[in-house]
Amino acid sequence: MMKERFRQWLQALVFVLIMLRVECYNVDITYVESAVAKGAVCLDGSPPAYHFSAGFGAGINNWLVQIEGGAWCNNDTTCLARKSTRLGSSTKMVKTLSFSGILSNKPQFNPDFYDWNKVKVRYCDGSSFTGDIEAVNPVTKLYYRGARVFLAIMDDLLAKGMKNAENAILSGCSAGGLTSILHCDRFRALLPATTKVKCFSDAGYFINAKDVSGAEHIKDFYSQVVATHGSAKILPSSCTSSLSDPGLCFFPQYVAHGIRTPLFVMNAAYDSWQIKNILAPGVADPHGLWHNCKLDILKCSPAQLQIMHGYHTEFLSALTGLGPSSARGYYINSCYAHCQTETQETWLRGDSPRLNGKTIAQAMGDWFHDRSPFQYTDCPYPCDKTCHNRIFESHDYPSAGVY
Repeated sequence: MMKERFRQWLQALVFVLIMLRVECYNVDITYVESAVAKGAVCLDGSPPAYHFSAGFGAGINNWLVQIEGGAWCNNDTTCLARKSTRLGSSTKMVKTLSFSGILSNKPQFNPDFYDWNKVKVRYCDGSSFTGDIEAVNPVTKLYYRGARVFLAIMDDLLAKGMKNAENAILSGCSAGGLTSILHCDRFRALLPATTKVKCFSDAGYFINAKDVSGAEHIKDFYSQVVATHGSAKILPSSCTSSLSDPGLCFFPQYVAHGIRTPLFVMNAAYDSWQIKNILAPGVADPHGLWHNCKLDILKCSPAQLQIMHGYHTEFLSALTGLGPSSARGYYINSCYAHCQTETQETWLRGDSPRLNGKTIAQAMGDWFHDRSPFQYTDCPYPCDKTCHNRIFESHDYPSAGVY
């Protein structure tokens, strides 16, 4: 009996490994050494980096630039902690990354973008690429240069052929999804007027909400990020000119309406990162009453679910910042998840999440190619039975400040 179970387990493992090999492919890292002379460097002064997979066939002049996520650092202490990790130094980054989902090169897994030039921009500045401070503290030796890093990488990609792009997308996950919103018009301005340019934000629509204690934790945190990195002059002026606190312009609900380039927002209304770090951060839950709930939504009490339903309502209300324009698209499901475009199981597979009958890949592909608009939100949890609700381990789910 034990031998038979082991054989079945081994067969299942082999099947999973084979599927992963089919769904993913590895792409080597590229360091932008020339950026150092421009002062465009990671927190520790190392050169920025990205992973590039060349387009082919009909997609040779199409570009998808995907920005890596990884939260933010809001002061010298949290940035110093980040400095010695892959999110603050290119010397700590792995040399190859697996591409899948929206970065897949297989038509069955990514029909609209499989043959495009695909770039994964590594995130090593802690400000969603908005920092720009010239001075370097001689004690901390921290470089707050995220905005310069963004432009240096774009210059490198333009020289590689992006300047001839027929179609281009700036996309990203989490803090990278926020980057794709904040830099959307800047990305558009770098490309020829004849290029069709749109932006995708995956899990980057962070909302200005109070935590369970009633405090404005995330609002204060973002204000500290902007102050630490000198981001105010880089954030869209359509937002900073109308708000007294530039930190508010880190919230898409205040900035999205001023973005001229077409923008698609893909987000879970019960976003697992937001539930943990905005709604119920550790500072607002000193007794750990939310700990198990945040790791597994099935472990939430009825009272906690009721609070999360309130967050769902607040999230949908914050979407009004997008405005009614047909140049906006959104796919807001009720899954307990965070980032759904880079993983094959949630991007496009037989059992992938669906909203209005469409997978994420179908909705975003149709919207980009103007085949059909898409502006749909989901019913409250747990009515959506197509969701892939994540279950986390404590060590898989770090806090906002460092990672």
